[in-house]
Amino acid sequence: MNIKLFKYIFIALLFQVLAFGQNISLLQQFNGRYDFTFVGNTLNPGENSYMAVEAINTSSSATLNLNPNDVVEKAYLYWAGCGPGDFEIQLNNTVIIPQRTFQHLRNSNGLDLEYFSAFSDITSQIQITGNGTYTVSDLDLNPWISFYFQNRTNFGGWAIVVVYKNNNLPFNQINIYDGLQAVPNIISIALSSLDVVDNQNAKIGFLAWEGDENIAVNETLSINGNTLGNPPLNPSNNAFNGTNSFTNDDSLYNMDLDVYDIQNNIQTGDNSASVQLTSGQDFVMINAIVTKLNAQRPDARVAIDDVDVRCNSREVIVHYTASNLESTKVLPANVLIAIYVNDILLTTTQTLNPIEIDGTESGTIMLQIPDSVPTPFDLEFVIDDNGTGIGTVEEINEDNNVAMQNVALIQSTLLSPIPDITSCNEGLGSGTFDFSQYENSVKQNPSDVVTFYTNAEDLINDSNQIQNISDYKANTTPAAIFVKVDNGNCFQYSSFLLKTIKCKPIVYNFVSANDDGTNDTFTIKGLRDVFMNFKLEIYNRWGKLVWTGNNNTPNWDGQATKGLIVNNSEITDGTYFYSLELNDEDYPEPLYGYLFIHQ
Repeated sequence: MNIKLFKYIFIALLFQVLAFGQNISLLQQFNGRYDFTFVGNTLNPGENSYMAVEAINTSSSATLNLNPNDVVEKAYLYWAGCGPGDFEIQLNNTVIIPQRTFQHLRNSNGLDLEYFSAFSDITSQIQITGNGTYTVSDLDLNPWISFYFQNRTNFGGWAIVVVYKNNNLPFNQINIYDGLQAVPNIISIALSSLDVVDNQNAKIGFLAWEGDENIAVNETLSINGNTLGNPPLNPSNNAFNGTNSFTNDDSLYNMDLDVYDIQNNIQTGDNSASVQLTSGQDFVMINAIVTKLNAQRPDARVAIDDVDVRCNSREVIVHYTASNLESTKVLPANVLIAIYVNDILLTTTQTLNPIEIDGTESGTIMLQIPDSVPTPFDLEFVIDDNGTGIGTVEEINEDNNVAMQNVALIQSTLLSPIPDITSCNEGLGSGTFDFSQYENSVKQNPSDVVTFYTNAEDLINDSNQIQNISDYKANTTPAAIFVKVDNGNCFQYSSFLLKTIKCKPIVYNFVSANDDGTNDTFTIKGLRDVFMNFKLEIYNRWGKLVWTGNNNTPNWDGQATKGLIVNNSEITDGTYFYSLELNDEDYPEPLYGYLFIHQ
């Protein structure tokens, strides 16, 4: 067995297992300024019923000739033939592998006969190549022709279904159905998902295989009980006779690319149709059906573009877009939009203006999420919904009206504990503090913004921010400082305490009591209003007490208040000594030292 034949059989067996259902069903729908055409050709060199010897070609060509303003939207390639199938062919020297396959098995006069069809989406290739000649090659059915020649069902061929858009066309609905169903004797095919608003210029096209030109035994094609015909090319009693309605060709041996006017065979408001094919003798397989109907309806859609969540807030601001894409009619104004949170109706809004075909309208709404709703939650917008699942607009597609997004509210969180800061008591619990080192140490990311506040309310409201964090004066302690680390979306927060301790007093031991504003009194930093019960005594060089004071008396200004007072209480320049009793449990021993006075 040659390698290619083995490959055919292997792939055919594989696709038989994976094959899609055979009944004709909807493949795709297009709504807009669309129309369709067929392009294809047979591989049979003549009508198989009149062949003297079995023969079949491995390639054939056909021409696509769209108008200049026609733009290819979709292109589907079908190829078919007798036998288990050839599933690797070429189109204009490009290898094509099917995405779907179909098989049909029949028994005729004791013979089991198998036929196949294959499908591939070739849109990009057709869009790039455009008009011109298309050649299918390497479609080799010769290994099976002799067997099928016995009952004259030896055939092969290919076709391309092309859907194109043109802004000069009316608004239409194109439905493409495919599968593989065969007669004799009778088949009925239900065409679903129709939307007939006006039946003017309605048409239906068929891709069929193995019809014979001169076999017309009860061979009819009807829609909704009305027999179709297009004589002389397609008589009503011989619908599948090897013809191409698009080129008016009657030599498309054993395949049909036919189109029929059905304007008077389908009615406004229809959403389905019934196609029936009968044949008393001729073996015919339907592979694809395409309908073009006038369907002027809007198609409401909605999309959630963005959801703004605010830190520590259950208010969310939703930016959304209502649209009328792939429609054939303007969407009226004031179409309701129901808004659900976890499948529970929250509120409704509505569009404001009519939305043109392929148009959009942007909207914004603020929502208050109830406290009972956990986070995260599902936010759902449904257009053309009054809040009970009922709409008022008849649309092309009722199944694309929902937009959903999972939303998480943002809550601020606590930072890791921040150490308290201690400074010397400067009197009555006041102190000066430097907490600038925390500005970088508490950041989670380099871009975070760190700010400090004296209370939690200011932190939340972002007001009265502390500016001088390296030399901050606290008038009373302990004092709480609140810190916020903002990442642009939300913030983390914490607090720490400013505490003061009684540091050892610092003595400035020079006094110039001359009222010049400098060193006019004996100053001890960190004493007054810190050690409330201190006692200070000043002695001259001979050990005589000349002054005594406490927290309730002014600083010593060089005047003698004890002992022998000379010259109106002024004392002479020189060295004096002090004794400072702090009367504090942390400093139980008196502090002694000297000072120098210069009048």
